[in-house]
Parts: sequence; C-alpha cells; structure tokens
Amino acid sequence: MNVRIVTLSLALLALAGAGPALAASCAHPETALGVSRVIEIDTSGGPIFGSATKREKEHDLLAENEVVLTFDDGPVPWVTTPILDTLDQYCTKATFFAVGEMAISHPAAMKDVIARGHTVGTHTWSHPNNLKRLTFDKAKDQIERGFAAVTLGAGTGIAPFFRFPGLNDSDELLAYLQSRGIASFTVDVISNDSFIGSPQSIADRTLKQVTARRGGILLFHDLKRPTAKALPAILAGLKAKGFKVVHMRAKTDIVPLATLDAELQPLLAKAPAAALVPFYGQIPPAVTVDGLAPAQTDIAPPARSRIPDADASQQASKKP
Repeated sequence: MNVRIVTLSLALLALAGAGPALAASCAHPETALGVSRVIEIDTSGGPIFGSATKREKEHDLLAENEVVLTFDDGPVPWVTTPILDTLDQYCTKATFFAVGEMAISHPAAMKDVIARGHTVGTHTWSHPNNLKRLTFDKAKDQIERGFAAVTLGAGTGIAPFFRFPGLNDSDELLAYLQSRGIASFTVDVISNDSFIGSPQSIADRTLKQVTARRGGILLFHDLKRPTAKALPAILAGLKAKGFKVVHMRAKTDIVPLATLDAELQPLLAKAPAAALVPFYGQIPPAVTVDGLAPAQTDIAPPARSRIPDADASQQASKKP
C-alpha cells in the first residue's frame, strides 16, 4: 500500500491566512469533535475495508481510537436533515451510502449532504438484502443503477464508494467493483439502529462496542428517527472518551454508465419542484477540533486477485 501523509503546520496556515477562516467554520467550538485526519483513497484497485467480511481485505484504515462515521439507506429528509444538523454541531464529517431510489426521490436532501461537506457513496438502487443471490447481471444493474441515480440526485460527482446491503459481498461482485475502480466498505461497529427503538440504547450499545474495539468504521442508518435522536449522545460520548473522527474521501469521482441516464431522468423529474432547488455556497472544509486543516493520508491499495483460477479450482476438486 502506498501511503503519503501530508500535515499542514500552524505556521503555514498563518502564512496563507487560512487559520481564522477555518476556525470560524466551526460554529460550536465548545462541542466540537472535529476531524482529526482525512484519508484520501485511490480506489482504482477496487479495495475492500472493514472487518465484517470473509474476503481478503485491506489493512485497517484506522489507528487506535480513530473512528469513521457512516450512514446507510437514505436520504430521508426528516431523518437525514437532523443528522446533518448534529454533525454540523459537532463540526465533524461522515460518509453516506445512499440508496439510488431514495436519492432520486429526495434530491434536495442528497444535495444537502454534499453541500455540508460529507462524502457520498452508494448502497445499490433498491437495497436487495442479499445481492449475491441475484443473477450476476441483475446484481451488476443494482450497483450501476445505484451510482447513476445517486449522482443524478446529488447533481454532482460522488465517490466510487460502495457498501453491500446486509454486508453480503462475494468474490465475483468484488471483482466487478474492482474492474470499475470502486472501493467497498464493510463495518467494524454495528449500532443495530435498524432494530433498536430506544435512542439511549442505540447510543449505549455503540459506545460500548467502539470502546471495546478501540475504534473502527461505525454503521448507522439515516432512515429511522431514533438514529437521529441518538446521534448527539453518541458524538458527545466519543468526544468524552477521546475518540478521533477520520473522514474518508475519494481521489476521483465515479463515472456512471451514461446509458442509464435516459431511464432515470424521468424519475428525477417527478421529484417535488421545491426539491430541485440546488444548494448554494462553498462546501465547508473538514477541520480539527482547533479549527485547523486536518492531516491528510493518501492511500492506493493494489488490486487483488478475487476470482480463483478456474483450472486450479478444478484440480483442487479432483484431489481425494
């Protein structure tokens, strides 16, 4: 893995005149969790990150007591928006794995995620819970249609980041993602917010698990109200326990298949007229708890061989 760490010093920020501007971007310094580090990922090798997989994966992205915040299944305005407000309050960033149908139905919410400086990846077109049980062509369509729809909903480029519904990956589909230069993300800490109705229980479970594991990629869903209600306690707990938030972004945007635009544009046109108003202003940068530019780590994991050689597999099957 090629790694380059770029750290901007306070002196350089002062010379550039960026210090005060960055500090001013955090409106709530008393609660700020901030972003301690940005990881920029070259996805051309089709890597997979996170512990919840049986496949060969990359080395851990994170150091001890670092976390990545991720949200699946949205956007849903009445849940996504309060989540975004809480992330703003704590001056921190997350990655949203959006579902294509949701993004194209709620384009204003999708644009809002982008506009507030978060990373957007995808979670298929319609969230079939076990993608590997579909035929390869149907699974591939779910992946590609998801990227095309979320890009249309966002109105701008999005990251080549993907998460399998139900975390049900396969070597065949990972090989396809690799052919498209798409990174896949599993998780390390599951909040279980899809099944827990109590915000306090969601917060307690998450903080207990992340403490035991000493960090990791955290999984939430911007689909249910208890998640939004639990998030302030979770972020306050992470801050109190000394955890640092790492923000992921991609080196380049995904290039959706142009052939899907003609099918998806009519669906986008059906979104409420008010939802088509674009966002307007400069995207706020990630900043540390002190309001400074975080260090950046660039990684470029090499491609892996995902599909076993057919002849080798046949030979192995013939052995007694």
